[in-house]
Amino acid sequence: MKKLTFSILTLAVAASSWGQTVNRSIKPKPGPAPEIKLGKTESFTLPNGMKVFVVENHKLPTISCNIELDIKPELQGDMAGYRELMSELLVAGTKTRTKDVLNAEIDQMGANINASDEGLVGSGLKKYQEKIFEILADIAMNANIPQEELELAKKKTISGLETQKNDPDAMVRNVSAIVNFGKNHPYGEIPTEKSVKNISLARCQQYYQTYFRPNVAYMAIVGDITLAEVKPLVEKYFGAWQKKDVPVASYSVPMLDGNDANRLTKVDFAPRTAAVQSVVSVTYPVDLKPGTPDVVKARVANTILGGGSQGRLFLDLREKHAWTYGAYSSLRDDDLGGSFSATVKCRNIVSDSSVGAIIDEMKMMQTERVSDTALQNSINYISGNFAIGLEDPKRVAQFAINTERYHMPKDYYQNYLKNLSAVTADDVMAVSKKYIRPDHANIVVAGSKDEVANKLARFSADGKIDYYDYSGNPVTPTDKKAAPAGATADDVYKKYVSAIGGEKAISGLKDLKMVATSEMQGLPLTLVIMKKEGGKISETVEATIGGNKMVVNKKVSDGKKGYEEQQGKRKEQTKEDVEEAAMEADLQSDLHQSKYGITRTLTGIETVEGSDAYIVEKVDGKGKKTTEYYDTKTALLVRQIEMIKGPEGMVPKTTDFSDYREVPGTNGYKVAYFFSIPAGGGVNLNIKVQSVDVNKGIPDTEFN
Repeated sequence: MKKLTFSILTLAVAASSWGQTVNRSIKPKPGPAPEIKLGKTESFTLPNGMKVFVVENHKLPTISCNIELDIKPELQGDMAGYRELMSELLVAGTKTRTKDVLNAEIDQMGANINASDEGLVGSGLKKYQEKIFEILADIAMNANIPQEELELAKKKTISGLETQKNDPDAMVRNVSAIVNFGKNHPYGEIPTEKSVKNISLARCQQYYQTYFRPNVAYMAIVGDITLAEVKPLVEKYFGAWQKKDVPVASYSVPMLDGNDANRLTKVDFAPRTAAVQSVVSVTYPVDLKPGTPDVVKARVANTILGGGSQGRLFLDLREKHAWTYGAYSSLRDDDLGGSFSATVKCRNIVSDSSVGAIIDEMKMMQTERVSDTALQNSINYISGNFAIGLEDPKRVAQFAINTERYHMPKDYYQNYLKNLSAVTADDVMAVSKKYIRPDHANIVVAGSKDEVANKLARFSADGKIDYYDYSGNPVTPTDKKAAPAGATADDVYKKYVSAIGGEKAISGLKDLKMVATSEMQGLPLTLVIMKKEGGKISETVEATIGGNKMVVNKKVSDGKKGYEEQQGKRKEQTKEDVEEAAMEADLQSDLHQSKYGITRTLTGIETVEGSDAYIVEKVDGKGKKTTEYYDTKTALLVRQIEMIKGPEGMVPKTTDFSDYREVPGTNGYKVAYFFSIPAGGGVNLNIKVQSVDVNKGIPDTEFN
């Protein structure tokens, strides 16, 4: 089968200067910590237990309301993923409003109403404040989750999970969650296609009825309001919300159980097909609770290590060695379990060197006293961000909730800058020894097994590497096997040509029209491709919005000239573009590969989606390289990997083919009726072919 491709629309602190002479040999002394004025926060508690915080801000005639639930729910188990679905299900209608009515009311106000598994958020103009409270209360108390909305949400989630299978960032994120927290912790529950399919309506309803209760709720109201006017509204709409005992689950983090045998450094590897770079995270859980004395000191230490472009990791791995575009770290406090991570994206050849550099920098935080300049710069950076944050009244309201929820000292935020300015170099070294632990880390890497994995074994305490799939499940990696003695790429390709119909069927092709459908972020797409002898080709992507179709991308070539049109902007094709389009348009190109200077080399056998496939390296006449995978049993093409230019260098573009069917009236010619193709931003398009017409006489005007 000719490799069919579609061109789609890819969904994608100002510095001051001194005006006077400064004696830079004299280090300026830090001034006193500025006084914090958090603004007035008023509060009250409803009889049902909901705590309400009100922050006045009269700059704009708007209000926002955030309802946050203080809960520790039961584990999701074999239905992992249902909590993530709550954001869609809770706004799918209530017992008093259908989904359409609810959306119409929100749109009429120009308001925003959003939900999650841990609360609700609403915002809009002040004149609609009562209506906003009414709708939020209706969702909080009367959400009606219909089965059809659950099925739609599950379908969308499963489609999203498909994009993670070869997405290195998702791989590292999922594997890190598993190895850091384990599957018996909320942060270690990773949704899979199987678990999402298991999700039942009863389970979602049970979660809502159990945990959406006022006695575990904090409400923050910010905007052009006063306590006197907002309190009656809250009482009116939320007073009837019935309180109920809410169960509190307990979770354990094996790596934090005090047994150092559970904290030895290990390497966790997620093999990624045709990867030319690695995504690396040196990570582990930490016992760092919000509001505790170590939080401020730990933030300073992390800023010095990898909190930005002045961090040691950035200066070492990027500025000194040029191994990456950026290297950063985070040290996160969390009531259920904090975490440390140092991350980098780097080329295969320097992956092990990058890991070594990260570990060395982490060790130096424990052994080398930070300079006064670096310490003060970090304190200034954090102070500036904190001060900027105070300009947002929502942040002030969140401070009030945090203080109550995490039992912080009442003056915690009032004294934040004072405590920050008091951090010393000794404090930084002490918290580094406590929380920056390269000897107790999980080194999680997504990348090329053949080129990278074995080089990382030296960092593992036991010299072994543990392998995981994209969702964090342990796997036994498959090694590349040698092809049978005497087998050649020519043999493999001849069998492929025979499998898709043979020379007779292919030589009879004069024109072809294919119509396929897909979906991107819930947006229906129609893809149409037409080819005709003479180098003529047309590729169109249409999106359906509000029942109307619009062309988002179109490429047309008549064999001599062509153009591409995207979002109404037209660009003429270059001579090279037209030549490439003509080769793509050639329906009989499988019979005369030498015409295009194409050569193939058989390099071995590898497992693709559970079946063995021959690996064939293809090079065209212009030197473009593509890796092709042909099923050893069916001889059909099942995967194709091209190297394309991305924002951080060359990246692999993987297309998978399946569901081959014979096209009617073609003497046995077959094409794949399903293929998955990357669309940018870590998103894959799952494309289903709806119809294929051959030799129907496509008019030349289609290629004008």
